[in-house]
Amino acid sequence: MIGSPFPTHDTCDDNSRRCGHIISLFGRIALASLADYATFLAVIDEGSLTFAATRLGRSLQSVSRSLARLEDDLGVELVSRTTRRLHPTPAGLEFAGRIRLALTTIDAAREDLLASDRRLAGTIRIGTSSLFGPEFVTPVLSQFLARNPEIDLELVLSDERVDLVAEKLDFAVRIGNLPDSNLRTRRIGGLSWAVFASPAYLAAHGRPEHPQELSRHECVLRASDDDRWAFGGNKKRIEVHGRFRSESAAARNAAVASGFGIGLAPLWQVRRLIDQGIVEQILVGHEPPPIPLQIVWPTRGAGAMPRRVRAAIDFLVARLSALRI
Repeated sequence: MIGSPFPTHDTCDDNSRRCGHIISLFGRIALASLADYATFLAVIDEGSLTFAATRLGRSLQSVSRSLARLEDDLGVELVSRTTRRLHPTPAGLEFAGRIRLALTTIDAAREDLLASDRRLAGTIRIGTSSLFGPEFVTPVLSQFLARNPEIDLELVLSDERVDLVAEKLDFAVRIGNLPDSNLRTRRIGGLSWAVFASPAYLAAHGRPEHPQELSRHECVLRASDDDRWAFGGNKKRIEVHGRFRSESAAARNAAVASGFGIGLAPLWQVRRLIDQGIVEQILVGHEPPPIPLQIVWPTRGAGAMPRRVRAAIDFLVARLSALRI
């Protein structure tokens, strides 16, 4: 029978210090091996040692040594190196697919172990819009961080529907109807609309009492709008026109406040302007249906959602739904 490469209790003498040294050494080897595997996957995902080092928060030399150590240990070339980019070899690509689930399972086991004393640890990347995020998501996440001192958060602001997997986002808070996709969703609630105008505009042009009257008014429009606004539960579309257009919600709202015309925006965006008397809400009761507010995240295949991510989603849903925005 081939002997074990590692000592058993029979090979240890009564010197406990010697046995302790062997166990400690074995522990360091196992941890280093897991780090090498994780580094290899990062290199495969990023296609670059430099990008992998940035993702892992390590030096370029450290990542290069880790990859070389794994290849030496296996005796197989896992990555083909060129002057411009790295490409996985067929053996490397197959190996990456087989170990990815294993490392995900280990990470999930670590999360479950941390859950035993109710601690959450690790980094969470969250996406949201540039206006809604700072005003509503950031304060809630600040509370989450205060309760979980071992969590790190990165908030990515964008008004585009970015690819969550490509941007390495754990989840995103999104506003509006979502296109069909394989993303998982969890609804938070609905955001109310507001039709509004400045007191000066209303004094000069009159106050519309019905959405159909908007066709006779100057409206401030989104650049990509089709010049029709939907109103009421039946979403009846009213043709509107205007000389001021912008993709920026902040710019459109400022234009309405300056008297350029009538605007349509989520109520949360203009509530302060209404409260301060800078603009007035009109056509109350005729607003479009509420805008869906939801959290989306990518399907993780066989891997379970990390406990820290699940906890952050639960916290956001509970706090944001209670705000009645």
